[in-house]
Amino acid sequence: MRVGVPKEIKNHEYRVGLTPASVSELTAAGHVVNVQTQAGMGIDFADEDYVTAGAVILPDATKVFAQSDMIVKVKEPQPGEIAMLESRHLLFTYLHLAADKPQAEGLMKSGATCIAYETVTSPSGALPLLKPMSEVAGRMSVQVGAHYLEKEQGGRGVLLGGVPGVAPARVAILGGGVAGVNAAQMAVGMRADVTIYDINNDRLAELDMFFSSQIKTAYASKAAIAAAVAKAHLVIGAVLVPGAAAPKLVTREMLKTMKRGSVLVDIAIDQGGCFETSHATTHDDPVFVEEGVIHYCVANMPGAVARTSAFALNNATLPFVLRLAKLGAEAAMQADPHLAAGLNVSDGKIRHKAVAEALDLPFFP
Repeated sequence: MRVGVPKEIKNHEYRVGLTPASVSELTAAGHVVNVQTQAGMGIDFADEDYVTAGAVILPDATKVFAQSDMIVKVKEPQPGEIAMLESRHLLFTYLHLAADKPQAEGLMKSGATCIAYETVTSPSGALPLLKPMSEVAGRMSVQVGAHYLEKEQGGRGVLLGGVPGVAPARVAILGGGVAGVNAAQMAVGMRADVTIYDINNDRLAELDMFFSSQIKTAYASKAAIAAAVAKAHLVIGAVLVPGAAAPKLVTREMLKTMKRGSVLVDIAIDQGGCFETSHATTHDDPVFVEEGVIHYCVANMPGAVARTSAFALNNATLPFVLRLAKLGAEAAMQADPHLAAGLNVSDGKIRHKAVAEALDLPFFP
């Protein structure tokens, strides 16, 4: 199969769909890999590194799309990229369609087969291709939250871990999944006062055992979340409903009870965000203030640590890329129902039920 790797063009996106090491695996298996010139420059891989790995370097994205059967990316295709997709193409990347109806309609119009990293499952029901970026985003959320709590950044002027004689900052983490656990690990390491909220009692019990006395856990009722938000210095939204829009857990009325200069970090912004006042931001202009509270809602957080993120993502996606390249989309999905769960769009139709419901579009199994 001919595999194409265009350069990412989303704002401040430096990751790349395939590293040279991944390209080597594909070319060794007999596949052709077309890489757009300078696609890997954001993580310090030159064209020569890709040539050494066996790739063909092409001058622009138009040629990559024209000369490839499968397109492997990181972020959702931008309008100019959607325009280059054809019905013969297989697109394998993050899509997050539940919060992006124009993209969904563009992909439907293209006729391409579009498999989303974020809805591919594992035998345990986990999301193996979302996990590495959730780990990165979870860890980053505490890092950026601590930064924006600083007075110079407009924050409350609170040190996350406090000092002897001064209490640490209170951190409320909404969601006890991969992102939430990684956020908690970082916050605990910085000696913050951490509470994780979730609606799964079994998960809360697991977290209580895992962290022992280092954190507190609480059931995520509306009343509990409202009380938590009123007291917290940093609230991290880490909820996920696979394929669907994120639930709005924190309302504007709750926001009004927060201390001025507190910080919200919305990891769920790719799926529409879990705070009522959230809207997507970029690394160019990452924060905004509502009701005196700083909101960090960057939709591609892991892009800020592109090298770490690209390696972590490739570790997870490469086995699936190899399978798709070897068998083709249809045979690969027939052989692996967990890969088939990643199918979001094909033949001009929405193929994922949660996506269809979120976008109010017809669902075709």
